[in-house]
Amino acid sequence: MNTKVTIAGVEFKNPVMTASGTFGSGMEYSEFVDLNKLGAVVTKGVANVPWAGNPTPRVAETYGGMLNAIGLQNPGIDVFIERDLAFLKDYDTNVIVNVCGKTVEDYLEVVDKLADTDVSMLEINVSCPNVKEGAIAFGQKADALYNITSEIKKHAKQPVIMKLSPNVTDITEMAKAAEAAGADALSMINTITGMKIDIHKRKFVLANKTGGMSGPAIKPVAVRMVYQTAQAVKIPIIGMGGISNAEDAIEFLMAGASGIAVGAMNFINPYATEEIVAGIEAYMKQYRVENITDLIGCVR
Repeated sequence: MNTKVTIAGVEFKNPVMTASGTFGSGMEYSEFVDLNKLGAVVTKGVANVPWAGNPTPRVAETYGGMLNAIGLQNPGIDVFIERDLAFLKDYDTNVIVNVCGKTVEDYLEVVDKLADTDVSMLEINVSCPNVKEGAIAFGQKADALYNITSEIKKHAKQPVIMKLSPNVTDITEMAKAAEAAGADALSMINTITGMKIDIHKRKFVLANKTGGMSGPAIKPVAVRMVYQTAQAVKIPIIGMGGISNAEDAIEFLMAGASGIAVGAMNFINPYATEEIVAGIEAYMKQYRVENITDLIGCVR
């Protein structure tokens, strides 16, 4: 039984990864999950300088999910390399670094500093709905996405994954723009912009007013977008959005994703990623699937 997948020339022992922003860099979760068993650890977003993030409150529960407006709080690339990458070196798993910024130059500075590290791939976060400056424009306009992708490709030493926003009219237009600019892979979907109001206080629950919605409630939208995009581009897709268990993960694979990332479920069940790896293996055994690649895009 072979669970290996290859994405943009990088081999993964299985398709299961963590979704950026929900797993830190694995330090806290390493008490619960054997990181060696995962296909990859995708780190929290990192910028060229430390970001304080948005004011609190910045997390709220919703039916079937949650809203977050963290604002990509992070310690900056220098601390990240010294602390987080040093920690991850001890594990036999791919490391994918999520890169964020407010200008093209911000992104390029981080990409350049990661050039000589052992990082396997770069995931470029151009679609965070709760960062007001820059990032949302890159993720919602095809020409801006094309421009930043092509600039990053000129600098990056590792394969580049562009993380797509679902908050657009046509996801395939954005995917095609990223592919045309040289993106090696896509990850999708990022969170869906949402809002919650406290009717007793007559106030927004989040200080930012809006936040990114994640969790099981968004899964059908994510599966649909992965399927549509898989029909429109030739580059591989890492699917995410509401994955709670192995069944959800397999659904994404069948829709056309070559890898999957687990996000909000890590907060509910810190063992989720490892359980999903085991669940995929059990499914393959039950249905006598020899190679996991036989499942990828098997629905038409």
